[in-house]
Amino acid sequence: MSHEARLKALAIDLPPVPVAAGLYAPCVRSGNQLFVSGQVPVKDGVPMRKGKLGDGVTIDEAAGLARQCALQAVAIIRNELGTLDKVTRVIRVGGFVASAEGFIDHPKVVNGASQLLLDLFGEAGRHARVAVGLAELPFGVPVEVEFLFEVS
Repeated sequence: MSHEARLKALAIDLPPVPVAAGLYAPCVRSGNQLFVSGQVPVKDGVPMRKGKLGDGVTIDEAAGLARQCALQAVAIIRNELGTLDKVTRVIRVGGFVASAEGFIDHPKVVNGASQLLLDLFGEAGRHARVAVGLAELPFGVPVEVEFLFEVS
């Protein structure tokens, strides 16, 4: 099944392509690699949630926000390439989690993004990954995720 067909079968509606919040491009292609800038979960240009894991934000909430970051990245890719069917592999995901002292379940948060990529791209969505905790993230959001794709 093509990636576009799988997107439709999963009844996933992609969000609008987010606007860059600074002096950077939403994505950059170099050869057969497409680097997608770090995504923070937004709706209509406004952060969907603020806070930190271990201090009011739950793992389930943050995993949903990481999923939103992945959806935004997929929207950027489709906008850039014209179709998701040019994605040959998800290479790497970098997840950043705003964490209160003592929070250690960063991988569970970033699983929200990883699961969406596996659902959409199948085995081509299995990727290398990093999940790290930070004191603060832009706009006070609890999660930011960056992506690297192989494309044709």
